[in-house]
Amino acid sequence: MSNLRFTEHALSEWMRGSGQDSDIVISTRVRVARNLRQLPFPLLATNQQSGEVLSILTGVIQEGLCEEGTPAFHIIHLDELDDLDKKVLVEKHLISPNLANESRNGAVVLNDDESISIMINEEDHLRIQCLYPGFQVMEAWEKATELDDAFEEKLDYAFDDKRGYMTSCPTNVGTGLRASVMMHLPALVMTQQINRILSAVSQVGLTVRGIYGEGSEALGNLFQISNQITLGQTEHEIIDNLHSVVLQIIEHEKNARAKLLNDSRLRITDRVMRSYGILSYAAVMESKEAAQRLSDVRLGVDLGLLDGPSSSVMNELNVMTQPGFLQKKFGESIHLGDRDSCRAKLIRQTLSGQQQEPC
Repeated sequence: MSNLRFTEHALSEWMRGSGQDSDIVISTRVRVARNLRQLPFPLLATNQQSGEVLSILTGVIQEGLCEEGTPAFHIIHLDELDDLDKKVLVEKHLISPNLANESRNGAVVLNDDESISIMINEEDHLRIQCLYPGFQVMEAWEKATELDDAFEEKLDYAFDDKRGYMTSCPTNVGTGLRASVMMHLPALVMTQQINRILSAVSQVGLTVRGIYGEGSEALGNLFQISNQITLGQTEHEIIDNLHSVVLQIIEHEKNARAKLLNDSRLRITDRVMRSYGILSYAAVMESKEAAQRLSDVRLGVDLGLLDGPSSSVMNELNVMTQPGFLQKKFGESIHLGDRDSCRAKLIRQTLSGQQQEPC
């Protein structure tokens, strides 16, 4: 099976599924960071040492990481990919920007449906990431723990009895656990409650980022909520805290949506229909406008105001409209202006169910 398929298709197979409160929680991710005791961490490692890490970890995977019946893993060496393929993997949340741009002897290990992504020689030697549709933080954590335990049976992790798992960045020391959910919160934005809610979130050990993590922008009313503290709390406490806070945010968003329908149904319907019409017929579409229009349409479908595209189609469009995927689809040499027209054409074809044609 060619590894190129991971960058040729915008929609990861796991995103075709559904989970709890999937109208508000788009996806759940749990990631654990680990390092090998006997070798320098990636930031200080020589090329030879990072190559040794790569050899050790891929060897463990090739020997058989999990129990019989687990889907096969595909090892992709980053130096075998061009910059565009790396960018697409970032846009699909399968690798981090750091792994794409700065790693030495970096690799990513993916399973068939792309719900498991194991990054090698990123900021840490090993980063195990599990992705689930909807709000499934407990399920994602259990799968990440299963994989982590399988690695730990065969590796000597860098671990301190007082501090826990040692990592390159002090903010990950302790459990090394990052759990996050991607939330679509348009009603809280429209009712101007979002700043108050996000401020409250930061007071309970959680942080809010954009769609690609730290330093990225919250486009299309998509917010990534994750734990900020990894030291001084158990994994159970981190997961439970995120779970309970996200449930409260979901409730606030549901109440805000109900208020919009009760107070401004006609105005919201008009906004949804206008965005759907523009997406269906526009000849040029910038990425920020596409994100906002897609957010409006997703909200309209969720509220029953529009008999429009399925959630999997919306998820696919969120990736398809990104710069990297557009260049992958239509040619790396397309200029910025042409990219906007190609984006519009791709959206029109997808919404109408037409076969996608060259730009």
